[in-house]
Formats: sequence, structure tokens, C-alpha cells
Amino acid sequence: MANNYTDHPELRFELNHPLMQRIVELKERDFRDKDSYDYAPLDFEDAMDNYDRVLDITGELAGTTIADNAEGVDIEGPHHEGDRVRYASGTAANLDAMVKAGLNGMTMPRRYGGLNFPIMPYTMCAELVAASDAGFGNIWSLQDCIETLYEFGNEDQHARFIPRICAGETMSMDLTEPDAGSDLQSVMLKATYDEAEGCWRLNGVKRFITNGDADLHLVLARSEEGTTDGRGLSMFIYDKRDGGVNVRRIEHKLGIHGSPTCELVYKNAKCEICGDRKMGLIKYVMALMNGARLGIAAQSVGLSQAAYNEGLAYARDREQFGKPIIQFPAVYDMLALMKAKLDAGRALLYQCARYVDIYKALDDIARERKLTPEERKEQKTYAKLADSLTPLAKGMNSEYCNQNTYDALQIHGGSGFMMDYPIQRYYRDARITSIYEGTTQLQVVAAIRYVTNGSYLAQMREFEQAELAEALKPIQARAKQMADKFEAAVNHVKEAGDSAFHDLCARHLVEMAADVIMLHLLLHNANADEALFGKSVRVYANFVEAEIARHHTFVMNLTPADVPFYQTEGAEAAAE
Repeated sequence: MANNYTDHPELRFELNHPLMQRIVELKERDFRDKDSYDYAPLDFEDAMDNYDRVLDITGELAGTTIADNAEGVDIEGPHHEGDRVRYASGTAANLDAMVKAGLNGMTMPRRYGGLNFPIMPYTMCAELVAASDAGFGNIWSLQDCIETLYEFGNEDQHARFIPRICAGETMSMDLTEPDAGSDLQSVMLKATYDEAEGCWRLNGVKRFITNGDADLHLVLARSEEGTTDGRGLSMFIYDKRDGGVNVRRIEHKLGIHGSPTCELVYKNAKCEICGDRKMGLIKYVMALMNGARLGIAAQSVGLSQAAYNEGLAYARDREQFGKPIIQFPAVYDMLALMKAKLDAGRALLYQCARYVDIYKALDDIARERKLTPEERKEQKTYAKLADSLTPLAKGMNSEYCNQNTYDALQIHGGSGFMMDYPIQRYYRDARITSIYEGTTQLQVVAAIRYVTNGSYLAQMREFEQAELAEALKPIQARAKQMADKFEAAVNHVKEAGDSAFHDLCARHLVEMAADVIMLHLLLHNANADEALFGKSVRVYANFVEAEIARHHTFVMNLTPADVPFYQTEGAEAAAE
């Protein structure tokens, strides 16, 4: 029986990282729930066993029920009936199975019916689900929106809404509009206060809303009349039970067919504000998007794993010229690089998730009591680390996901182009990962400040101090040389003092930073388990060394005078 968790020992390795001791300590608050909830852990080992058991359950559900339904869901898709959405029959069955297994509201406190899990094992569950059906993964993992409501909503909202999500109701985040995609400060959905009814009302249109007919929505809307920028936007909670929002259409998409992407029409829809006015984009959407980007990184890793599984299985079975094609260097080279990218991307994803866990747990503790100076320092340190790694985790894993599904389809040859093999579905599903929740280009915008302020370089230099096995020290030395090239390229750009030149080089610098950091993370893993990661770290080192050289050559041979040669006529006209 397939199990997306136990079939891949790399996952249990990531779960058992040394930082989990601190994460559990912070999350469980001296295991104070053990006397009130029979499912609360008694100690660290008990907590880790709980995570492992839930991951086992999720992995089995993903590897059986969700995997078995995936093809039918892809063909059937959701249905637009009147003004509502009806899920594909397989999607409904998947949701029912997840609810019965108690896999909703996973990160929420037990007093609301949640499991009080850290972000780390929850993110791992998102990977497991996406490895079987990325579209269903969107629907199920949007429960993560409840994190934002928990963080910024009031106690009354917590009591009314969180138990519903823990019981299995669905969520969506309604941000984008026909004229406001990546540029969210242009959102114009209107929020007005109804004095007579003592509530807010929403009017307007939202577009490209994933799971748009969900039970609870977090909605970005313009609450300040006469404003046109982000300072006039607030966050609202819309409850489907109150009516007033209709689904105008479901988009017909290339992939993730099971996930309904909707255009919504708000007609005097009753809602309530979440948090403070005018902080919707500036504060709340940023928190919401960081969670979503971690989720897409997990989805990307799940798809990468699925693509690798399919490519490996086909290469072992398919014979040409009298032997399995896996024996041909052109094929095993592709598979080795796919696995290396998968392992490196996964290491980055879960390092980021662990950083998020520590700072968010300390944030939560700060709601109960004043943090000690040491805790405030720890909170600040891990918040910065998480913020720096989130765009790398989302950007690089979504790109690797696209590359791995491309290569896996290539391994299938002509068969991969046929609808008979699941690799075509993974290939189609992968394409959106580098687009939604912030394109790869926007991840560069989010990450570049950590290039210029020295954060990424500082992380590299700290990694360089690690004590490694003798066999890995040559790779560690090469990683240091790569960091030197990165530093030289950064200095070259900074010394030029030209904003257009800086922006043109940004993607190259960010990818260099990600390459080196992922190599160090993979070195750490290989040092701990040579059997699992020894091959990948060697393959990945060769790959990223070539990548670093390519980016270094591009940046160092470029000057601000070269920028016009990269501009289109439209860009030049705009500059004038």
C-alpha cells in the first residue's frame, strides 16, 4: 500500500531535526495541555511520536484515497451550478476522508478543536497531499488562512470561526481583482460601514480566487473612501452563511483542475473587520502571503517528488536497445539531478518552516506574557531568518518543480505526451507554482534586500564553520569559493550605485544566494546521513558550481551602460 510519508525516509529525517526540541518546547508550553486533553503529548518524545503518527495517516490517505481519485478529479473538475461551486466527486470524497481523519485546523490550539501542531509537520502534510493531487492540496491547505485570523482576529472571532475550520469547513483568501493581480495596492473592492445594521458591507469583484466558494473568506478591501494605495485597505472576514457573494464563473485552467478558481461578485455582502483598519495590505496580507508561499513551496516539493517517482519508475521499466533506459547516462544524469534538486529544495523548505515555527510560537507566547530579553532576541533572529528564506523556498522550489516535471516527462519520451500517464498531469499542475502567490520575479523582489544587507552572506559564512566529515570537506571548501564569487558579484552591483543595473542583476544574485544556502543545507544532511544524501550533495555541488559561475560571469561582465540593451522599446519610452 502506497504511503507518501513512509515511502520516503528523507521526510522522517527532516522531521527529526535538532531544532524540533526547541519548537516543541515553545509550542507545548511545558506540556500544560496534558491534564485537559487526552490527545495532548506528555513530553517531547510523545509530541514527536504524535507528529509521526499523523504524518503516517496523512501519507497513507494521500498515497491511496487521494491518489486513486486524482485522475477522475482532473477529468471531471468542479462544477458551476447557478451561483455556487460543486466539487468533483473525488474532491468531495477526499475532503470527507481528511475530516474523518481529524486533519483540519492542525496548527490551531486544542481549546478550539485543533491539534496544536507546529508549522513544520503541517507543511510536511501539505507536501504529502500535493504529491498525489496538487489541486486538492490547494483546497485542503487553505485551512492555513486560519493562522492569520488567529494572529490578528479578536477572541470573539477566534471562538466563532476557528472551531469551524477545525471541524472541516473550508477557507479562501480573496485578494486579487481584474485590475489588481500582483499590484494589490490597486485593490478597489469597496467596504462601507452599515450604520443601521452595525456591520461592514462589501461590493465589487474578485478574480482568480482559489476555492472561491469556501465557507469562510479573508477579504482585502478598500475601507477608506478616496484612497488609491495600500494605506486605504483593510482585511475582512466574510462568512458564506450570510450570503451576498456569488460565483460568476470558474476559470478553465491548464492544470490543478480539481481546485476551483473563481470570479466572485460581492453584492452588499455582510462582513466584519479583522484587526485594525488600514492595515490590510501593510500587515495582514503580508502575513497571509508568507504562509501561502510556504504552502506553495511544499506543493512544489510534493510535485517534484511525484515527478521523480514517475521518471524513475518509467526509466526502470522501459527498455530500448536491449536494456532499461535507466542504464543510459543521458537518463541517469537527469534522474540524479532531479533527486538532487528535490533534496536541496526540501531541505530549504523545512529549514524555513522551522524558523517560522520558532518566531510564531514566541509571538503567541507574547500574547500571554511579556517575553524575556533572551526570548525577544530569539524571536527577532528567527523572524528575520524566516523572512529571508521564505521567498527563496517558494521561488526556487517552484522553479525546480517545473524543471523536474519537464525532465520526468522527457524521460517518458512520446508516452509522456499522452494522457495515459500521470506525468502529464504533474507537468500541467506544476506550471502554476511559479506564478501564483507571487511570481518567481516577485520572490526576487522580496529576497533582494537580504542580498544587499548581507543577511544571506552571513548565513553562508556561518554554515562554513560547521564541522563535517572528511569526505565532505572538499565540497564545503567549494561552497566557500562559491560564496566568495557571490560576495564579489554583490559588491560589483552595489558599487555601481545604479538602480536599473541593480534590478537587472537581482535575479542572478538571489539565485546565487539560494544555490549556496541549499548546498550548505544539503551538506548538513549528508553529514548526518550519508546513505540518504551523500549522492545528492555531490551531484548538487557540481550543478550549483556551474550555476554560480554562470551568474557570476553575467553580473561581472555587466555595467550600467549595458542596461539599455536589455530594455524593450516600451521600457525605453517609459524611461524617457
